[in-house]
Amino acid sequence: MTTDKSYMERPNNIPWPPIVLLCTIALGFILSGLIPLGFPRTIVGELLFGLGLMLIVLALLIDVSAMRLMKKNKTAIMPHRGADKLVTKGIFAFSRNPIYVANIMLIIGIGLSFGTFWHLLLSPLAAFATRKLAIEREEKHLESRFGNAFRSYKKKVNRWI
Repeated sequence: MTTDKSYMERPNNIPWPPIVLLCTIALGFILSGLIPLGFPRTIVGELLFGLGLMLIVLALLIDVSAMRLMKKNKTAIMPHRGADKLVTKGIFAFSRNPIYVANIMLIIGIGLSFGTFWHLLLSPLAAFATRKLAIEREEKHLESRFGNAFRSYKKKVNRWI
């Protein structure tokens, strides 16, 4: 169990994940306007468009599922608030961070559906930023709040997928 008490109350003061998501999406469009790196409008481009739309829908379904489960369990949804309960069922049985997985899927889906290659290039950076700014702190918070229960959950379920 971590001895740093700052993680006990809440993992962060700033809700980094939605900020990272919105900034990445905006930056992708800005870069696409400055230096267009798109997909050709061929059959492959149309297939990528369809795949992108499917990823967007799937990402939104994962988000809604995770948020409903967190609300049902009466625990914080916003990433800068402390968790009151450790949720390990439903979508959380497949990923410890399904909302963040969905955020990255959304960025990739937007890139594919809008034909902007920049979003695909930025998605690993968004994943890294989310890990460093949110996930690592959240994991310390959850370990300080839930101890062995969280450590056991960590052994069973991967951080991303």
